[in-house]
Amino acid sequence: MSSKRFVAHGPLGMGGAPLGNLFTAIPDDIALSAIEAAWQSGMRHFDTAPHYGAGLSEHRVGAALRNHPRDQYTLSTKVGRMLEPVASVPEFDDNFQNGLSFRRRLDYSYDGTMRSIEDSLQRLGLPRIDIAYIHDCGEDWLGAAWREHFAVAMSGAAKALIKLREQGVIGGWGLGNNVVEPCLMAMEQSDPDFFLVAGRYTLLDHTAVPELLPKCLERGVKVVIGGPYNSGLLAGGTTFNYETARPEMAAKARAMGAVCARHGVNLKAAALQFVVAHPAVAAAIPGPRTAEEVRDNAAMMAAPIPAALWADLKAEKLLPDDAVTPAG
Repeated sequence: MSSKRFVAHGPLGMGGAPLGNLFTAIPDDIALSAIEAAWQSGMRHFDTAPHYGAGLSEHRVGAALRNHPRDQYTLSTKVGRMLEPVASVPEFDDNFQNGLSFRRRLDYSYDGTMRSIEDSLQRLGLPRIDIAYIHDCGEDWLGAAWREHFAVAMSGAAKALIKLREQGVIGGWGLGNNVVEPCLMAMEQSDPDFFLVAGRYTLLDHTAVPELLPKCLERGVKVVIGGPYNSGLLAGGTTFNYETARPEMAAKARAMGAVCARHGVNLKAAALQFVVAHPAVAAAIPGPRTAEEVRDNAAMMAAPIPAALWADLKAEKLLPDDAVTPAG
C-alpha cells in the first residue's frame, strides 16, 4: 500500500454542492461570504466538484480560497463528469438552478480524468488539489450499468489518479459516493486513500458500519462524511436523501430530537459530533448556503454534549448498543 498523505484540518469542513446552486440559486456575494465565514470559523476542509452547478461551485470555492495560504487547508474536487460548453441550459439542470452554460458528460477514462483535473485547476485558479474523488460511480446514479462504468473507472480514472498522486499533483484519491458497495470494491481492486460517503453514516443511517468503516480502519483509508443531516431530517427538516422521509424514519428522528431536548442539546449537534467520533472518520462536511448556516454548524460541532445523552439514545434503542459515540 502506498503511504497516505493527509493533513488533518479539524473535524468540520464545508461541502460545496449548495455553492453550485443545488435546488436554489444563491448570489455570488452570499456564496463567497459563506466560504469566508467557514474560514473565520476555523474550517479548513473544503469540497467541491465540476458537477455542482456545472463548474459554478469550483469557481466560487477557488475565488474565496485564493485569498488564503494554500498550505493551510485541504481541498477536494471530483472527476467522472467532463464539462462541455453549450449555448444554453435549462433553468434547472441535474437539480442545480442557473448553473454555468456547460453540459455534463460521463467520462471515467484515463485521458478524461487527466483532462478533468487540469480543467478543475483552471476553474479553481489554484495550483493543486489535495484529494480527487471519482464521483457517483454507483447504481444510484448509473443504474444497472454501473458495474461497467466502475470497471472503466478502475482501469482508467483510478490509474490516472494514482499517477497524479505519485507525481505530487494530488495528495490522494478515492471515491465520492452515496452508496458503499463501490468503495468496498475499490479497496479490493486498487489503492484508494479516501472515501467521501454521503448519508451512509449518520445518526439515522448506519449502512457504512458493518463493512466499510472497519475495512477502512484496517487499510488506513480515511472517510469524509457528507450529508451528516441526511439532507435535512436531522436538521429539523422533512427530507431524507432529498425525498420526503418515510413516516417511520421521521418518527425516529423526532424521538432522537426529544432525547436531545431533555439534555438541552440540539439534534444537529448530536448528528455532527456522532459521525466524527468514529476513528475511521476524518471530517464531516455539511453543505451550508449562507454565512449564518456556516456559523451554526460551527456552533453545533462545539456544543457540549453530556455522555448521558448517548446512553439514553442506546437505552431507547435509537442507537445500537455498540455504536461508537463521543462518550466512547
